[in-house]
Amino acid sequence: MTKKSRARALTVEQKARLLSGASFWSTAEAPGVPPVYLADGPHGVRRLAPDVGDIEGAVPATCFPPAVALGSTFDVGLVARVGAAVAAEARARDVDVVLGPGINIKRSPLCGRNFEYVSEDPLLAGEIGAALVTGIQGGGVAACVKHFAANNQETERMRVSADVDERTLREIYLRAFQRVVTRARPATLMSSYNRVNGTHTGEDRRLTTDVLRGEWGFEGLVMSDWGAVHDRLAGIRAGLDLEMPGAGEARVAEIVAAVRSGVLDPADVDRSAARVVALALAARAARAPAEDGTDAAPAPGALLAERGDDPEAWHDAAHHALAREAASRAIVLLKNDGGLLPLAPRTRLAVIGELARTPRFQGAGSSQIVPTHVDDALAAIRDSATDVVFAPGYGLGAGSAGGALADESRTDGALAAEAAAAARDAGVVLFFAGLPQSAEAEGRDREHIELPADQLNVLDQVLAVNPRVVVVLSNGSVVRLSGSADRVPAIVEGWLLGQAGGGALADVLFGRVNPSGRLAETVPLRLEDTPAWTGFPGTGLHVTYGEGIFVGYRWYDARDLAVQYPFGHGLSYTTFAYADLTVAPGPADGVVGLTARLTVTNTGGVAGREVVQCYVSEPGSAVPRAPRALATFAVVDLAPGESREVELVVDRSDLAFWDVRADRWHVEGGAYRVEVGASSRDLRVAAEVEVPGDAVATLLTAGSSVGEAMAHPVVGPTVTALLRAAGLSDDVMIMTQAMPLERLPYQPGSGVTHRRLRHLLGIANGTGGPLTRAAERLLTLPSRRGPSRHR
Repeated sequence: MTKKSRARALTVEQKARLLSGASFWSTAEAPGVPPVYLADGPHGVRRLAPDVGDIEGAVPATCFPPAVALGSTFDVGLVARVGAAVAAEARARDVDVVLGPGINIKRSPLCGRNFEYVSEDPLLAGEIGAALVTGIQGGGVAACVKHFAANNQETERMRVSADVDERTLREIYLRAFQRVVTRARPATLMSSYNRVNGTHTGEDRRLTTDVLRGEWGFEGLVMSDWGAVHDRLAGIRAGLDLEMPGAGEARVAEIVAAVRSGVLDPADVDRSAARVVALALAARAARAPAEDGTDAAPAPGALLAERGDDPEAWHDAAHHALAREAASRAIVLLKNDGGLLPLAPRTRLAVIGELARTPRFQGAGSSQIVPTHVDDALAAIRDSATDVVFAPGYGLGAGSAGGALADESRTDGALAAEAAAAARDAGVVLFFAGLPQSAEAEGRDREHIELPADQLNVLDQVLAVNPRVVVVLSNGSVVRLSGSADRVPAIVEGWLLGQAGGGALADVLFGRVNPSGRLAETVPLRLEDTPAWTGFPGTGLHVTYGEGIFVGYRWYDARDLAVQYPFGHGLSYTTFAYADLTVAPGPADGVVGLTARLTVTNTGGVAGREVVQCYVSEPGSAVPRAPRALATFAVVDLAPGESREVELVVDRSDLAFWDVRADRWHVEGGAYRVEVGASSRDLRVAAEVEVPGDAVATLLTAGSSVGEAMAHPVVGPTVTALLRAAGLSDDVMIMTQAMPLERLPYQPGSGVTHRRLRHLLGIANGTGGPLTRAAERLLTLPSRRGPSRHR
């Protein structure tokens, strides 16, 4: 029996029951349809009991670096390996669907959930998201891409309307989802809590059915975020298949009654039920052991009963090593004046900061994992150096990861004095600073981007006695560094690095790993410079995306604003040179937009990894566009002195903008500027290339402007000649270009009648035949009647 026939064989009640979860984490059963177990992710598996929503009691799992760190790797192969490891752990815990990745755009650094998201750039977010989905689903577990769509704040997240124009929505906030859906084919997708332009996303048929399924070809299941359903019947009509968690028998009765009364089309219920059945049968097939008995799946619940909640019983050394590798590749060396790093093992070190001993390695909320093991940086540093002194310097406070200081009797002043004393005679000071867990969490946004005042006070006192300070950061979103960046010679952005982050930090600090992380979000000089400063988090349950497409580095570049560190920035212990850039366009009807080739050389003395970034712009564009936008990137490992040719292929679709008049993507023909370098503001080589434009012309309507008609490739010359023949001066011609075409017949002396206008529009839109000599004569002959007469 096929999946569709199995769904059709069910009763209306059985179908309705499938559309709501049976518990907090599982779907309902039906004859021949097993339940599906879901768990939070994606940087680990948060397997909970069916009716438990909190992290307490979760089965331990490897806590890989969260999305904020994975985005900084720019390494899709590494991220796919992390996804595969997550899938293996999910299967061992009887989990069928991992809820992730989250790929929402970082519109503002104040979003409290930014640590769960990849980037301010939709291309990078889409590439990293697709890699995670590929890795997870390659391991036989379904991924769930979230949160669809424009979910960029936590303030009033269940009620706020993200009011965003269509071009911005398409180019920025839907683009990463489109990339993941079309390239990685996720099995499921999660609608968000918020509204978009007044409509709850789970009830928005245009987004969920027309765009997601119609335009992008999504064939999977759409589920709600937990508790996000507002009007269940409207959601089913829109294409929201599964409500999570379950709403009980009352919901089943509501759906059945709506079908029987004719309020709800049975075909809508059938479609959603068939998608739930398809997911359930695919999950059952993935759980089945191989026919030859190899890699046999354990019996459901067997490992859970055997290992319980003992972290060490679940610890996977290989996965911990992968988590350490991923964390080391995510670390960004922001500054390294005088080559203070890497450290020599015999350097006398003072490690200052409680975060070195009590690491903050993940964010709070639904993605929080119970780790199998946690490496702290202090222990890893002591394992790497011969002379290390430690002072906590500050406490973390109640509610922070790891709790507060063991000895709460020490005052802030005493802690600071102890830190200064420890730092005074050190060869190098490693100062660990960062945000407490309470500052970044699901359900609330940040109020500022400042580091804690007590930490900065200790840093001041340390710098007063020893200027050789390396600041090591732990944070899930950017913090302001303009107060301290100029005073310290070295800064390491450690993000939230997962359970193996402590060892990864030591690997980078001592040079066992050459840092290659790059910023996936801009570090501003101050909060007031950020794109959404005047429009976040909105008022009156509405937030206006007034900055439009100018999000992240697009905003700073368009306004030529100074930043602390630009998008894509990251230093290395070696240096790289770029040369010999050549660019060739792809065909107008092909997939490839352009291909760039260049030579990258490691000009330093140690092996290193360079993230080669390709940015593209169209200076002659007819619409406002960013000065440059990331179009593709590549990771290159090079030995000292080694050179390699790097090929960068830019998809034609990534050269397009959303044409709001034609309601479609459009590639403009013309000269494109291609810039390649080490960040959005460290561009080493550049070239121009002529790219052929899309052949389809924009439709003209009576409401189109005269200027748009003059620019039309088919009728433009005729319209221009017609107006010239009317004897209009240059000044009047300029004013006339803003006039709707429908007003021309009413303008004395224009020579345009309603009949001529209809014929011109037909020719322009391909419905009036070719522009023959007879048609030209009809359009250009002087009118024998007054222009205000209808003909």
